[in-house]
Amino acid sequence: MKRIALCLGLALLVFTASAAVWADETEFSFQTPIFPGDTFTQLLSINLANKIAGYHGATINKGFILTLPKTFTNFNFPGSVQTQVTGINNFNNTSGFYIDKKSTNHGFLSQGPAFINVDFPGTTFNQLLGRNNHNEAAGYYQDSHGNFHPYTYDLGGGVFREIFIPGTASAQATSINDKEYISGFYFDVHGTVHGFLLVPGAFRTLDFPGATSTMALGVNNNGVVVGVYTDTANKMHGFVYNPKGSTPEEVFDSIDAPGGVGTTTLNGINDNGWVVGFFVDSKGNTDGLVGTPVP
Repeated sequence: MKRIALCLGLALLVFTASAAVWADETEFSFQTPIFPGDTFTQLLSINLANKIAGYHGATINKGFILTLPKTFTNFNFPGSVQTQVTGINNFNNTSGFYIDKKSTNHGFLSQGPAFINVDFPGTTFNQLLGRNNHNEAAGYYQDSHGNFHPYTYDLGGGVFREIFIPGTASAQATSINDKEYISGFYFDVHGTVHGFLLVPGAFRTLDFPGATSTMALGVNNNGVVVGVYTDTANKMHGFVYNPKGSTPEEVFDSIDAPGGVGTTTLNGINDNGWVVGFFVDSKGNTDGLVGTPVP
């Protein structure tokens, strides 16, 4: 397998969200799919056919594919102890990660009926967190010091591309679209978490206005990003970031599930604007979340 490196020169490529403006609140109609018999369900990715990737189980993770409204199909890496399905493209091929019998984390891709192990060379902890329709995936590995290193993987050529972000202590790549826009988040030298969107020729830091931390978790083919931010009261809220025009104008909407105000995460978005994620309800259970845009 081939390895190449992408190093970002921040002096030329960084646009921050300090000039962010507030859009009219995006409205969604919400569903809350819950895996039968479980109190923990997370929905992580959605394709154009509204097939959803996710997992259930707070202590033992088991993957699934959800066909709305409530048909769950188990989907686990063969022989794994635990699996999370983190991405699904329009061909119903998936990305994710699994834990083997030796408690080692591996990334994986599914291609039709085949499962493919994906580990960055020389590493022992990998997670793939998203994939596009061109057999490219985004994820990260953890080094021996506990730091995260983002990368992309091209299944067709077997090429790993590590992403270096100067001035960061640790980072994860969470999603990649068909235009090779990459979402993710990084930790600065002070330990603060910032979202990012890497587009060809530009690196954008995405900080929700007034937030203490921001994570960008998914990006669709329209360049719309979803994620989660933490406010000054330490509450978590989902967000939608919708860039406008050709300049780095940032538009953020804060999104909370009904019954999940302050506990909502948005993790994936398809090209029709449907979002998926999860929230913690009043009983302390983690429930899946599907949001359909209201015209």
